[in-house]
Amino acid sequence: MFTEQGPTVRELAVQALSSIERGYDLLAPKFDRTPYRTPDRVLDAVTDEVRRLGPFGTGLDVCCGTGAGVGVLRQLCRERVVGVDFSAGMLAEARAAFPPEGGAPAGQGPERPAAEGPAVDWVRADARSLPFAPAFDLALSFGAFGHFLPAERPGLFAEVYGSLRPGGQFVFPIGAPPPVGSRAYWTLLGFDAAMRVRNALWRPQFVMYYRTFRLGDVLEDLTRAGFTVRLTPLTALGRRPDGSPRARLVVATRE
Repeated sequence: MFTEQGPTVRELAVQALSSIERGYDLLAPKFDRTPYRTPDRVLDAVTDEVRRLGPFGTGLDVCCGTGAGVGVLRQLCRERVVGVDFSAGMLAEARAAFPPEGGAPAGQGPERPAAEGPAVDWVRADARSLPFAPAFDLALSFGAFGHFLPAERPGLFAEVYGSLRPGGQFVFPIGAPPPVGSRAYWTLLGFDAAMRVRNALWRPQFVMYYRTFRLGDVLEDLTRAGFTVRLTPLTALGRRPDGSPRARLVVATRE
């Protein structure tokens, strides 16, 4: 991350000592140059898998950040796409990346007529209190769930449920946990431990944990919110040595 284009050590330190909202406002201009942005290969794998579930008219990107998920939805939805986030800074970057006239994202080719894609709107709101009636056929989210404590997750899922039309689907990728004792295992464990110490000693809190979004708990919370849930392997992202997929797509349907 410490490149000329990415955030400096000082900038990351200031972000880490801020609230979630303020931290992302500060990081927004350089966010897409950090490893925190969802990799294109994950976006592509989800796009290919979700396309099989369509067609879709309207789509919602929950905690849209700089708009990576909106880019996915524009490929899948015919009529309207909405990105919602509570960071004004992240929304400003997203608006710049997806011009209202339907042009291509900045720096990614020539502009296209608006008729070639759905209308795109941006809404500033907390995902724990979404301001939508049941209006969407598809909702998705990438990389945001670590910002919600487990106790907040049922309410978050209920908000998404209430924003979907009957038959609407809420989808998101979830990676397999790293093997116990592996380098990735200790890295995530150490990160979460450091964040817990930080939040015990400093205010405002910055909630970001990698190990609180466990598949079994997530499926239970989705079911309690009223969804019917199934899992689909994202085979494009490969398999682990034991043959299990490295990532799955959670498909939660409002009946």
